[in-house]
Amino acid sequence: MAYVISDTCISCGSCEGECPVGAISQGESQYVIDAAACLDCGACESGCPVSAISAG
Repeated sequence: MAYVISDTCISCGSCEGECPVGAISQGESQYVIDAAACLDCGACESGCPVSAISAG
């Protein structure tokens, strides 16, 4: 199950650099995770300063 980014995302970009496979990108209003590319490693979750990322 891929990780997801909630509406509390502040678009700071800290999660994008944490993803080892580049599954995170800037969406229209916040960052988004490509579920097909996500490895479920959780690296992005610990890098989010507002706890907007969780296991989907």
